Amino acid sequence: MNIIPAVDIKDQKCVQLIQGDPSKKHIELDNPVEVAKRWEEEGAKMLHLVDLDGAFEGKRKNREILKKIIEEVNIPVEIGGGIRTIEDAMELINIGAERIIIGTIAIQNPNFVEELSKRLDSKKIMVALDAKDGYVVIKGWKEKTKYTPVEIGKILQEKGAGSILFTNVNVEGLLKGIDVNPIKELVDSLDIPVVASGGVTSIDDLIKLKDCGVEGVVIGSALYKGLIDLKEAIKVVEGR
Repeated sequence: MNIIPAVDIKDQKCVQLIQGDPSKKHIELDNPVEVAKRWEEEGAKMLHLVDLDGAFEGKRKNREILKKIIEEVNIPVEIGGGIRTIEDAMELINIGAERIIIGTIAIQNPNFVEELSKRLDSKKIMVALDAKDGYVVIKGWKEKTKYTPVEIGKILQEKGAGSILFTNVNVEGLLKGIDVNPIKELVDSLDIPVVASGGVTSIDDLIKLKDCGVEGVVIGSALYKGLIDLKEAIKVVEGR
């Protein structure tokens, strides 16, 4: 299981939000590139980059920072946040993203994933499923859909998604631990890898997730607030 530090970028700074609210920040650091390099130095084998301005406004204001991080680190990165067109997705791949993370548009129009899969190896296409109270939510978690994660996950798998990033909105950013059940259900129902996100607070959470069979875990606030030591977490997970 891969432990993937999150580097969320807003207004050219590295931030960690509470429940996805741009007005509520756990963390704000001035240099996302240095933050990314720090996680690499501590043993991360992949980074999770999110362009929050892209997600909230649909504008790729942090392109240069994303590109610089890719240039400065020697590990693969996945990038998400506001990808709404095939052209935008391809541009992020072309600047060096290992895989791109598609959110709202994939849920609204699964054929977008099918079109993208004609241009890219499916391993480069990850779809973000954000769930609240058992249903997938879109548009920055503001709009509830009719789909459960398993229902839409199966559809997107058929359309060409190579992996799923599952975030449990109920626990995301609260630093109160994870809920294993919806993650386990998704892992057991799909044939493509699942990466978990949301609520990871302790090494114990990581052990539970590894036992669920996820491919990786994205960790944000717990790393930045020192609740989890990355080097120790990697050692524990690799030792199981």
